[in-house]
Amino acid sequence: MEIILLGYMGSGKSTIAKKLSQHLNVEMIDLDTYISNKENLSVSSIFKDKGEIYFRKRENQALKEILTTKKNYVLAVGGGTPCYANNMDLISSHGVSIYLKGSIQTLKSRLELEKESRPLIQNLENHQLLEFIAKHLFERNPFYEKATHTLKIDDKDSDEIIKEITSDML
Repeated sequence: MEIILLGYMGSGKSTIAKKLSQHLNVEMIDLDTYISNKENLSVSSIFKDKGEIYFRKRENQALKEILTTKKNYVLAVGGGTPCYANNMDLISSHGVSIYLKGSIQTLKSRLELEKESRPLIQNLENHQLLEFIAKHLFERNPFYEKATHTLKIDDKDSDEIIKEITSDML
């Protein structure tokens, strides 16, 4: 079983992937971690030192590698992954994809607490986050909406999300 979790940064993809993979007893893969390990650099460092275009190319290569060589996993992809290089078409052709959909306010609340580890927002002031997220979601939603399933995450803890995924989507 191949399950791919997607959604905006702060939607809980990595957290849910870890718990879901334990629940299903399958491998958990975080695409950003996979890329970091291959490059021997953090995602922030890759963005800073080599640029976003370089990162997006590596991201596409890593995604293809995982989708074509691995079996039985839960994969958490980066927030931008579905939006570049026909990645959403790749994702759609491999396994079940689930869009973890959060409201702008939910995402803002979460991201305010973790800005330093997020290259795209680390230099923004908190009052700029709402508009930034709204703009990004407007651009990215057409890709996210291609997922096999959409799961609203607002006001739900990870256990509730896992239960919904395992009882309604698999």
